[in-house]
Amino acid sequence: MFGRITWTACSEYFKNNNNHGKIKQILFNLRYISKENMKILLVEDDPKISSFVKIGLESNKCLVDVAYDGVIGEKLACTRKYDVIILDVVIPGISGFDLCKKIRNSNNHTPLIMLTSLDSVEDKLLGFDCGADDYLVKPFSFQELFARIKALIRRNKETNMTPVLKVFDLELDSISKTVKRDDKAINLTPTEYKILELLLSNKGKVFDRMYIAEKIWDYSFNSGTNVIDVHINSLRNKVDKNFSKKLIHTKKGFGYVLSEDPQ
Repeated sequence: MFGRITWTACSEYFKNNNNHGKIKQILFNLRYISKENMKILLVEDDPKISSFVKIGLESNKCLVDVAYDGVIGEKLACTRKYDVIILDVVIPGISGFDLCKKIRNSNNHTPLIMLTSLDSVEDKLLGFDCGADDYLVKPFSFQELFARIKALIRRNKETNMTPVLKVFDLELDSISKTVKRDDKAINLTPTEYKILELLLSNKGKVFDRMYIAEKIWDYSFNSGTNVIDVHINSLRNKVDKNFSKKLIHTKKGFGYVLSEDPQ
């Protein structure tokens, strides 16, 4: 009966305050047990949605701080340490997109998932370009939200196990989120950084556009779109343009590869 819990379904319970305990019990019965208490910041102005998510997370042994506007969200994100930040886009004070940029510009690399009703491809791409690690559209399944949270934390821990990726004189530090070539710093957008990290982690392996899109954005783009080509070209201008040895190559008919050897 409760294989998929969505906000739409749970809102019916919230119409009657007496059902608050029922929702908590349902989510508790569906809990995912983690070895450590995850600390999570939820920035969401809708009291019903924030309460629903908070109850579910706390039932899974998470410690949750809730901010109902962007100003408080920014203050908490910049002064406290969290395992994950869940961020709505349409919030009072400052938009979620702008808040995400501010968080990243403050050198805060906490895994961040956007939880919003904005569902266009343009909105999703903007979210990722602002620095989001994941993007989930409302209405949503709590199980999917929590699975994505766990995946972000797991990915972050795996990244920290191999903090520095290097090919020839190109180096990426996954802790400080910095990139340099020949000891010269290279400034990348969040999306460019993620694409480069994917290519560096798989030196010599060819990836097509669809695979890159799914890995970076967890989203399948129409095969006719050039969004990946645009990001790759921008990345090449920053990583290869001023160097005689080119590292990012196109394998015609197959995709892109990072290698010291010409393809």
